[in-house]
Amino acid sequence: METTQSNSLERSLQLAVPLSQVDTEVKARLNKLSKTAKMQGFRPGKVPMKMLVQQYGWQVEQDALNELAQDRFGEAVREQSLRVAGMPRFEPKPDPAEGTFEFTATFEVYPEITVGDISGAVIQRPVTEVTDADVDRTIDILRRQRITYTVEDRPAQKGDQVLFDFDGFLDGQPFAGGQAKGHRLVLGEGQFLADFEAQLMGMMAATTKSFELTFPVDYHSADMAGKTVRFDVALHLVQKPILPEVDAEFARSVGVKDGNLDTLRFELRENLEREMRQRIKSQVKDRVMDALLGATEVVLPRALVAQEINRLRDSALQEFASRSGQKSEMNLPDQLFEEQARRRVALGLILTDLVKKEKLTAQPEQIRAVIEDMSGAYENPEEIVRWYYQQPQRLREVESLVLEDNVVEWVCARAKTENVPTPFEQLAGQR
Repeated sequence: METTQSNSLERSLQLAVPLSQVDTEVKARLNKLSKTAKMQGFRPGKVPMKMLVQQYGWQVEQDALNELAQDRFGEAVREQSLRVAGMPRFEPKPDPAEGTFEFTATFEVYPEITVGDISGAVIQRPVTEVTDADVDRTIDILRRQRITYTVEDRPAQKGDQVLFDFDGFLDGQPFAGGQAKGHRLVLGEGQFLADFEAQLMGMMAATTKSFELTFPVDYHSADMAGKTVRFDVALHLVQKPILPEVDAEFARSVGVKDGNLDTLRFELRENLEREMRQRIKSQVKDRVMDALLGATEVVLPRALVAQEINRLRDSALQEFASRSGQKSEMNLPDQLFEEQARRRVALGLILTDLVKKEKLTAQPEQIRAVIEDMSGAYENPEEIVRWYYQQPQRLREVESLVLEDNVVEWVCARAKTENVPTPFEQLAGQR
């Protein structure tokens, strides 16, 4: 067995398997197949061996060679204590020694990681508190989510919901997407072009109107960008928005069973504080990961990057399918995912090394604390806790979160941290 190195991570092993071992494996597989094989004119298990060899011999031999090569490769890797990244590539030698199947196994190994000096890194940590105004703002959002409409006999104005038909014409001809019947629109929410909505303002129910409109030059449809069209509109209904009162009925509608408004505010504050903690943790984690990447040089195995690109692409296609309700046939190029894939692979390598060397293993009490914190957002927290502990896979996902938390704590203890006062509204991305 001979080992060669073509670059910093790629390795090649020269390996061999005795042909006698291949023949023994092929015969064993054919004997097993003969007991169940079906072929026209013969009962199951009664097909002559000669015919089995003619029908299946080549495929059986290839399968046997592949499995024996994999086994030999595994033995060699264990003998040399190599950490293989990705799948090996096997290539048969054109001039093997007599009585042997010789092949070259080419593969990559995991890089050696040395986390750089992070003492000079600055980690900014948002500091905020949930105020009564934040609770009031959340209640206002909940009210708008439960808005109802009542018919009004007056001109349409901002905030009203209108029911209308429209027909669009480009150069006197209807154009694709320019017609609708019984369309509902809340004026002022930006669902349509502002110039279109402005034409509906002031219209009464049971009236019609024609107007010209020029699409913006950066309109998402290149066919319509910059074009001037005519719209004919028939308005059928004007409805005024009615916000629910903040009372016991409203409190019950958002999950407060007894309708107590003090309980409503208390629970909303708890939820906002939980959200605040998660957002702060997420922002700090992102900055810690940036610091680790900036301080640590990592040579990335091409195989791992390719695997991550495929995972990201599959995830994007699955998300598209779940949103659209149909399987996507899009051919998404690697370049769309390469940067994110490289970042994720690099961080995975750094974190794995750091956890091992610094003994940052997740402890059972840490896992329990994270699960209890997450379950607090649900009506029956105990059921959520049991749900997590029923499946090892769910616990492993939480364990990964705890490992990241431990890494964040380790980095923050060694880097420079700055507390940055931040309004909750800004932290929550509401402005």
